[in-house]
Amino acid sequence: MILLLPVVALIFGAIIAMKFIGPVTGASGQYLAVACLAGLDSVCGGMRSGLEGKFHSDVFITGFISNIIIAFFLAWLGDQILIDLFLAVALVLGARIFTNLSLIRRFLLTKWQDVRERQRLQQQAQKQAAGPEASGNIA
Repeated sequence: MILLLPVVALIFGAIIAMKFIGPVTGASGQYLAVACLAGLDSVCGGMRSGLEGKFHSDVFITGFISNIIIAFFLAWLGDQILIDLFLAVALVLGARIFTNLSLIRRFLLTKWQDVRERQRLQQQAQKQAAGPEASGNIA
């Protein structure tokens, strides 16, 4: 359940932004898009580290802020030197987001499979324990 909190917060924030701010166009739209990608990357990384039991809020907060500032700065720098660094930043952040999401999926799938295997083994042990009594062959 706690895994859904960042996703719900992201959706809630997007709805509020669309309702009160509206579409952002031009260069500021590109900067905002890069900042959102950097934030989403940090959230996905935080979710992953939380699942792995390695989450530290101070690392998350500093990483979240620094990722947004660095991504924003690279997009701005690209505009200043007439190179579209926005695309490079978006590509790298997109790759990191997909990597984190695939690791989260793999972690959850492995956890789910482990639970199912434990349940199967418990049922098998219960059948073996009840087996001699059920057949009437008690020694």
